[in-house]
Amino acid sequence: MLTLATSIQYNNIQNFYLTMINKIKELEKLSRLLDPKESIREKWNSEVLDYSNIFINNLDTSKAFIQSKKNGKDIYNLDIDEQAIELTSLLDSTTKNIDGVGINPASGGHMGYIPGGGLYPSALGDYIAAISNRYAGVFYAAPGAVRLENMIIRWMCRLMDYPENSFGNLTSGGSTANLMALVTAREVHNIKARDIEKSVIYLTEQAHHSILKAIRISGLSEAKLRFIPLDENLKLSAEHLEKVIIEDRKNGLIPFYINASFGTTNTGTIDPLESIAVIAKKHKLWFHVDGAYGGFFKLVNELDSKFKGIKEADSITLDPHKTLFIPYGTGAILIKDKENLLKAYHYQADYMQDIIGKEDEISPADISTEQTKHFRGMRMWLPLKLFGLKPFRAALEEKLNLTKYFYDEIQKIERFEVGPEPELSVAIFRYVPKDEDANLFNRELIEAIQNDGRIFLSSTNINNVFWIRIAIVQFRTHLEQIDLLLDIIKKYLDDTLTELN
Repeated sequence: MLTLATSIQYNNIQNFYLTMINKIKELEKLSRLLDPKESIREKWNSEVLDYSNIFINNLDTSKAFIQSKKNGKDIYNLDIDEQAIELTSLLDSTTKNIDGVGINPASGGHMGYIPGGGLYPSALGDYIAAISNRYAGVFYAAPGAVRLENMIIRWMCRLMDYPENSFGNLTSGGSTANLMALVTAREVHNIKARDIEKSVIYLTEQAHHSILKAIRISGLSEAKLRFIPLDENLKLSAEHLEKVIIEDRKNGLIPFYINASFGTTNTGTIDPLESIAVIAKKHKLWFHVDGAYGGFFKLVNELDSKFKGIKEADSITLDPHKTLFIPYGTGAILIKDKENLLKAYHYQADYMQDIIGKEDEISPADISTEQTKHFRGMRMWLPLKLFGLKPFRAALEEKLNLTKYFYDEIQKIERFEVGPEPELSVAIFRYVPKDEDANLFNRELIEAIQNDGRIFLSSTNINNVFWIRIAIVQFRTHLEQIDLLLDIIKKYLDDTLTELN
């Protein structure tokens, strides 16, 4: 029999649970808004598809670079708050404040820096990956997703003529890939804190700046950096490299890492990989090839001779978001011996004990800096399978020929000089006026090209000489855009020289 006190206590508990359940149900009404019904999804799908089609259909007439006083400031009007807003308004703001300012990386007129890709099927792949939200970091969680990404890695290893025991990881880009290569080399060579000041890294002034960032991030900022001189073609001098390594070892230092480039960002130059490979093997140094820009030109059979020696590298950086035209956020690191990757990155957490013994494949989380990761393999696999490799080979060969074409045509215009003959799809050029400062003139020339906006180029400085760069990498860049650039340059010269006279 319940006493009055226990009856009151029971009623209080009942009221508490009823209140809690009512609160949960009210919260559920709101939280279910995060899982919209099919009718709403179809409406949003339609609006996004319309936006996408308009954007792509207008690329032929859109500028490659748009300057604006506001530079997208009105996006701040849509800061995060409690209220929902219609998708139409958000897409309108995207068009105005994001698409309508700065560089348009999807444009065929984008020939500055190293343009990214943006294949349409990649967007579909990202959509599929985001909808399913597969956790592609661990085989146990998403075996099919991990198999797909590992299959892509193995294809890239075969492409680079790597052995069966090689492996790698899909990264967010070349910078992370370069960092992973350096950390793997550090662990393999057992570089401890006490060794860092004596450790030596070899590179050139033309190495990508992500290498220097990787050195700092990896805890090697106190290591000695040897910037090896370049030859007349802006390539790493293998002869100087070996001399410096021998000298450093005589002085009690620890040479351990060589960074070579297959396509520098500045000029597209390819370092002498065969010679460097011999030196690295002879002196037992880690040999890394940064092929972020140039690596996928391996698909072009005519360039096979330039790739001699790359299979001897201990690690290779590739960037599918460059010369495989996949969207930004897609890089890759390949390591010749997969055991070296595991040595550098594998850890087992207590809460992951369920996966032990259930792994038919290496999990990306065991060989990379990332634990949680986007299923980025889908954005790469889908276009490669929908198109096949033939159009990719053709596009890369087309870019090589377009670069040669521009390199020849610009020299036909009086007073233009060029840098080394392009090995890939980057070239440098400049105008040399009779009585004016050449650096200033070319700075004004590129500003004029950028202000016009139909074509976007960038510039660089080599030994205090101002050069204009053309990087023909965007898959939408064709002969039409190159001829347009030549016309813009000729018109600027005609107008400028007429004013001066």
